[in-house]
Amino acid sequence: MNLWQSFIKLFKSNKTQEESMKKFLIVGLGNIGDKYKNTRHNIGFLVLDQLAKNEEVVFETKKLGDIARFKYKGRTFILLKPNTYMNLSGKALKYWATLEKIDLSNILVITDDLNLTFGTLRLKGKGSAGGHNGLSNIQEQMQTQNYARLRFGVGSEFQKGRQVDYVLGEWNAEEQEKLDERIDKSTKAIKSFALAGLNNTMSAFNGK
Repeated sequence: MNLWQSFIKLFKSNKTQEESMKKFLIVGLGNIGDKYKNTRHNIGFLVLDQLAKNEEVVFETKKLGDIARFKYKGRTFILLKPNTYMNLSGKALKYWATLEKIDLSNILVITDDLNLTFGTLRLKGKGSAGGHNGLSNIQEQMQTQNYARLRFGVGSEFQKGRQVDYVLGEWNAEEQEKLDERIDKSTKAIKSFALAGLNNTMSAFNGK
């Protein structure tokens, strides 16, 4: 290999690496099927559906999930709604992160959170699964807790022992009235994560 060929190889390698750092995998957690569509546990799907609608892109069913893509201000967003059901979400995330060669720091998971009041947003760069089956599987598949997650508060207005019924239940009238605005806020946080970075987005959106 001569000097010119070495330069071309290095240039292509650097360009590929640079392009990879501008790709973001946004994973919305939820369960497939109409009976789960408007449940609290499906907020990840709802947020990605709205973001795709805003960007005028549609989801296509691919391996292990539904995928939509768009570009915004030099960044490529790959939206993933796993079709593995919640408990195997990590399998889909790992597959698409590997296929698209997306760095762990460019992955963002959207999930519901019982420990936050309804509509409260909290972005974190790492942390435990907190008993969430989807996050637990992601941690197991990726062998790390160090990935960003945007938690959407769904509250905890349920009687003891009724947690499953609550998260798989539909929004009440008061929540439904405020839901669109909170989802819109979440889509803005996703874009900010890719454009402004984790820390700036945490400052701008956490608790807001």
